[in-house]
Amino acid sequence: MQPMTRAPALVALALACTACGNDKARDDAAATTGCLPAEGGHLRAQLRGAVTADLEWSSADMQCAGSPRPDGHGVRLTFAGRLPASSAASGHGAQPAHQLRFIFGIDERDIAAGTAQAMPTNLTVILEGEKQLFATRGDQHCAVESLERSPLPSADNRRSLVRARGYCLGPATNVAGDARLLVPTFEFTGVADTEL
Repeated sequence: MQPMTRAPALVALALACTACGNDKARDDAAATTGCLPAEGGHLRAQLRGAVTADLEWSSADMQCAGSPRPDGHGVRLTFAGRLPASSAASGHGAQPAHQLRFIFGIDERDIAAGTAQAMPTNLTVILEGEKQLFATRGDQHCAVESLERSPLPSADNRRSLVRARGYCLGPATNVAGDARLLVPTFEFTGVADTEL
């Protein structure tokens, strides 16, 4: 029972850390221009449930980053941009624009039988303006079905371009467990460091 009681505290800590990092993220955003402007970074995603939106972010609309997962299996990519003001959030109809952050934790071990691919993916979505966090709490709800990595030219050759397409069959839930967010399909091009 102890992990159940610690879970809200851990999520609250994650939210606090995100809030603490917002100022730095804004400074970094001001210092850089979008996500991979020359290479065509983008994110397309459908959101249903607590937030309803069809996102079409291009490089200029978002920031992106990535690195190997801490367990060494796969990659973790982050995309941040604005939720359109006309999107429905939390069941309250039209809302002012908020910063929306996606964190994809992709296990690159293919678990599908045959020629199809299914790379288990953990998804966290943070609605920063309302300090809401939705998480799949595991990688059994979402999967990446197509993943391509290619090196980016740089002084140290430590960055790679990552293209992925996937889906979620189950929703991410908030801390209280009383709100759900489903991301039926997603597709993105971002960047990841190749080493920790």
